[in-house]
Amino acid sequence: KSCFKHSDPPAKPQRVSASQGAAMAASKIAPMLLNRRTPQLLGRFAASRAPTHLPCFAHARAASTSSSKVVASAEEAIADMKDGATLCVGGFGLCGIPENLLAAVQKKGVKDLTAVSNNAGVDSFGLGLLLQTKQIKRMISSYVGENKLFEQLYLGGQLEVELTPQGTLAERLRAGGAGIPAFFTRTAYGTIIHEGKNVIKYGPGGAKGGEVEIMSQPRESREFGGQGYVMEEAITGDFALVKAWKADERGNLVWKGTARNFNPDCARAGKICIAEVEEIVPVGELSPEEIHLPGIYVQRVVKGNSYEKRIEKRTISTGSGEIKVDPRRELIIKRAAQELTDGMYVNLGIGMPTLVSNYTKPGVRIELQSENGLLGIGPYPAEADVDPDLINAGKETITMIPGSSTFSSSDSFAMIRGSHVDVTILGAMEVAANGDLANWIIPGKMVKGMGGAMDLVSSDSRVLVVMEHLAKGGKHKLKQSCGLPLTGARVVDRCITELGVFDFVTKGPEAPPTLVEIAPDTTLDAVREATGFEFKVAEPLRTMLAN
Repeated sequence: KSCFKHSDPPAKPQRVSASQGAAMAASKIAPMLLNRRTPQLLGRFAASRAPTHLPCFAHARAASTSSSKVVASAEEAIADMKDGATLCVGGFGLCGIPENLLAAVQKKGVKDLTAVSNNAGVDSFGLGLLLQTKQIKRMISSYVGENKLFEQLYLGGQLEVELTPQGTLAERLRAGGAGIPAFFTRTAYGTIIHEGKNVIKYGPGGAKGGEVEIMSQPRESREFGGQGYVMEEAITGDFALVKAWKADERGNLVWKGTARNFNPDCARAGKICIAEVEEIVPVGELSPEEIHLPGIYVQRVVKGNSYEKRIEKRTISTGSGEIKVDPRRELIIKRAAQELTDGMYVNLGIGMPTLVSNYTKPGVRIELQSENGLLGIGPYPAEADVDPDLINAGKETITMIPGSSTFSSSDSFAMIRGSHVDVTILGAMEVAANGDLANWIIPGKMVKGMGGAMDLVSSDSRVLVVMEHLAKGGKHKLKQSCGLPLTGARVVDRCITELGVFDFVTKGPEAPPTLVEIAPDTTLDAVREATGFEFKVAEPLRTMLAN
């Protein structure tokens, strides 16, 4: 049927020349084909004398894909950065940080910056340089770590610090780049992050003065499936400063080893993403399959002049296979290793937990997951094999094994939050009778940050704590309730110390823990005296490592 009324006859087809037709079509379609930074190409369409439409469109596509995003220097790349900008900065520790771009920011002298980064490098390198020059007003990070200047400025009231769980930080960046304004997560539910009781900035006199200038905001919370979740808002930045191994002239990026970490998530979250790389190749040299981040997210590419690539913890294998550990700690580690069975995916925290994999039973093969983006951690390298682009979550140099894989920080924590990791083993400052865990901050005195711990313990993975039974001075670490801010509420399934093994009730009504194993060189009375809560005793009470 005709769609016209009888009184409205169809209009006669309009005849136009080939060049007019090309210009008309280009005026409608070219804006969809062309990059916003190359409007001058529209003039080429209008001037085209192409005899048919197809060559005109083919020319438009070729012109669009041939334009380069390469700039001459780091200084030129950040020339339009202004005071008060928000920077999303890639890297984990010192691995995969944009050294040259950060040096250019320091030289430019822009101030009152907000830096969004997992951590702030070290005192004299990476983002630590901008802390030295007081160019950063606020840090949004998960980990302070070994950066004494970072901790000093925060406790002294000279720096705003918004501490955010590592996985939440990665997801906030990923969500910002994906146009998702907020999301719900179990991470940090029931902690001071949820309740809005974390100090962002101390007043005059710092922490010792006792005055708080800025407190964190409480998170909205809801229940899903009977479990508590908090709402986290996405993060976007004025600029993303990232480091990759290779790029082509259109901004497609490739990373090497664990240097990927937060870089892709930061790149997506920046309104202007500047990628510094070690090598720039022509378009077409990278196969589509090897590109980790499409160039659509990247606006500028610069080749770094040089790279220092400092290593925070240069950890070398002696080749002897011998591990020297204090006998008390060795008992804890060996007992923890018995929890691991063949085929498990395991996350080992910093410190004592990293040694557990050395004591697994013969024939037991586990795969270690590292928060900074590695599945399948190998042994420490020989001196000749040290690679600054390959570290674990403890910033130690490591190797990979056959079947290893690398990925971004947001992918890493998708594995963790999604309960794809079977077991998490980590240390603690305090463990409460109901399974509460505290291991990330001593308010006003010591600030390490929660890192990935809050994410790890909020999943459905089995949580094992390994620690010495008493703190310095003989103070209880196993307590009726935690005196320090929580990492997670009712999250510890089992705690292993040099005196015994305790199991905790983490679901349903609260109940006392149970001592299920006792060390071979102690007594039940000694365990009771060293423990700050009442506990049940299993019958029979087994001896640690007796089998």
